[in-house]
Amino acid sequence: MRITRSSLAALLAAIVLPAAFLAPTVNAFAPSIPRLSNTHVTSDTTYHHCQIPSRASSRCFSAPLSQPTELPDSLADAASIAANACHQIHLAGGPMTRCRVDFDTSVGDETYTTLKSSTEFMQQFVSALSLVAIPGVMERKQAEVMRLVQAKAELKQLKEDEMNATDIAEDEASGEKVKDNEINAEREAELIKIVESQGADPTPWAGPKLRIYFPDEGSAALARRDWKREVPPCVEFSSCGGVQTADVTSDSIIIFFCPRASEAEFVEEILYRTEETRGDELMMTVMVNPLLVDMGVTGFGMAGRRLRERLIDNLIPAYYLRTLPWGALTRVWPQLFTVWQDDENAEGGYRMIKAMDRLPSNPEVEDIYDIENGDKKEPGEGPGFLESLSDFVNGMTRL
Repeated sequence: MRITRSSLAALLAAIVLPAAFLAPTVNAFAPSIPRLSNTHVTSDTTYHHCQIPSRASSRCFSAPLSQPTELPDSLADAASIAANACHQIHLAGGPMTRCRVDFDTSVGDETYTTLKSSTEFMQQFVSALSLVAIPGVMERKQAEVMRLVQAKAELKQLKEDEMNATDIAEDEASGEKVKDNEINAEREAELIKIVESQGADPTPWAGPKLRIYFPDEGSAALARRDWKREVPPCVEFSSCGGVQTADVTSDSIIIFFCPRASEAEFVEEILYRTEETRGDELMMTVMVNPLLVDMGVTGFGMAGRRLRERLIDNLIPAYYLRTLPWGALTRVWPQLFTVWQDDENAEGGYRMIKAMDRLPSNPEVEDIYDIENGDKKEPGEGPGFLESLSDFVNGMTRL
């Protein structure tokens, strides 16, 4: 019995969903999503976005920050949430929107570079963003899943037919049996190839593209080799620097992955050229873990300040996740920045200790933890000026 399209509808709905609704069950940061119903929220502010960067910088919209941000279930869940946030920002801000995603789970461990430690997240983020934002990608993925399921079902049926063939009467024409066996063998080989390729459509992608710019050609070449079967066919790989020969006339989304200060000039050149070439066809630009201002390269003087004004200040923070030795700091647009602390007695293994409408500095994050755990007094309860001066000095020494 063959599986038909109608019998696969429910299965496809369960297998292929928009990236925004993917919900893996394994939590990389906590056993389950922490529930907020009994948690005190320490902010009731509303964040007004007037930072829509593009040729129409005058566009602005209000984004109510009334809810804390929950921790993701897993790495894949974090990637899906980040992708959906970028897509929602594009829908609210229009074409040529610029946003940023910050993902750091190193907890201060400098064994690996930021690019290396966030590569797995990046791969899943790119896939999720392609599915939710690039027209035609979701439909192609659904067709590939359908093709894979049908191939597996037909292959199973062929195996069963081969086993039942031994029960066929001996008086059946031997020539006809040989012909049927040859046809079945050819079809079986075709089906095995489909299963091995996970149902991938061999037709070249002709629609809008998502292009990733890596810091150098070496990392781009590695991704081109290792990611090709893991990401949708709309994804293209390029690098900052060198002679830019890529055809960007079909690019609808561009992503700069861990751009460094040494690549700032190339990032600007690529960004402005693509915006000029594509115009309103360019949906968005996303910078993932940007480090474009560095004291040793750009300095913190006029050059660094102008670079920050041109490239960084107007990036809309779509998603932020940083793990801490004792918890995590996270935020998804347009919700609140939320600080979580490890707590084995709390549901999910984490409890929320602070929610605010802006990104807290490193000293502020440590102060939030100390105040919550009784190691420091609330502002205004202590020495005041001297304590603030001490915090300022400590903050400067950490730069």
